[in-house]
Amino acid sequence: MKLEPKKTALLTLDFQKGIFGFVPGAEAIVPNAVKAVEFARKKPYHIIHVGLGFSEGHPEISDIDSPFKRVKQNNLFVKGTPSAEFHSAIARPGELVVHKQRVGAFSENQLHLLLRARGIENLVFFGISTSGIVLSTLRRAFDLDHRCVVLKDACFDPNEEVHRVLTGKVFAAQATVLTVDAFITEQGD
Repeated sequence: MKLEPKKTALLTLDFQKGIFGFVPGAEAIVPNAVKAVEFARKKPYHIIHVGLGFSEGHPEISDIDSPFKRVKQNNLFVKGTPSAEFHSAIARPGELVVHKQRVGAFSENQLHLLLRARGIENLVFFGISTSGIVLSTLRRAFDLDHRCVVLKDACFDPNEEVHRVLTGKVFAAQATVLTVDAFITEQGD
């Protein structure tokens, strides 16, 4: 399936310095992610980097016990701070950044509006982690009628079996699942 560049966005998901600190081993997928982003720039697809971003003091996070409580306690992912910065090999200055305050890329932000305004029908994405942001984003994107492509070798999950099952069995019901090289070959240079 060839994707029309004007109607396609490549989403990088949670490629932030602070995420790499939480997810040991995730650096292994950076070369594949870089290859995908460089290809997208050549096409040219719309490129959107999605990651955690909170206001000073984390007013978006309640005091109930949740995984986000740790983020608040450690003052992480405040917009403009090092933990919220995107990996320098993946994001370039001037590229579109969308911040979220929960797990999925569409969580509490303007991503859906940005995609609609640009006439985006196709989403190509990958990120850290497969069982977190990638799964949540796929479910919502599918419900919003986007054609989805997940680049499995640019996704990382700390649990290899969970990654294998999601990319090998679960995602196929709602997306085309490819390696970065297979995707590039399919789309042509």
